[in-house]
Amino acid sequence: QLRLVESGGGLVQPGGSLTLSCGASGSTLDRYAVGWFRQAPGKEREGISCIHSIDSSTYSEDSVKGRFTISRDNAKNTVYLQMNRLKPEDTAVYYCAAVRSQFCSTLDAYEYWGQGTQVTVSS
Repeated sequence: QLRLVESGGGLVQPGGSLTLSCGASGSTLDRYAVGWFRQAPGKEREGISCIHSIDSSTYSEDSVKGRFTISRDNAKNTVYLQMNRLKPEDTAVYYCAAVRSQFCSTLDAYEYWGQGTQVTVSS
């Protein structure tokens, strides 16, 4: 059973940076496509970035493209989300999730979820 744990959230000023980590145990993460999602208060959970397992190519939503970078280190069984030029509207609980697939998928397809980590962007 794959287990995911996010870390790295916190309070940061607008324009600042954070790196989130999604550490896995129970299985090797290289067989899974992994996505980062976020949920702001009163809003639905949304996918923002994902990384395929077949070739580690990535996809990012327009709202974060050019600011956030997803990557994976299979040796460490970890996926990262580097977040730069953070904005107040990036404030949310961030989740990583994995699906046993070569390719990223829609939110409902992700089988394994972490508990989330809070990111707050405020001055």
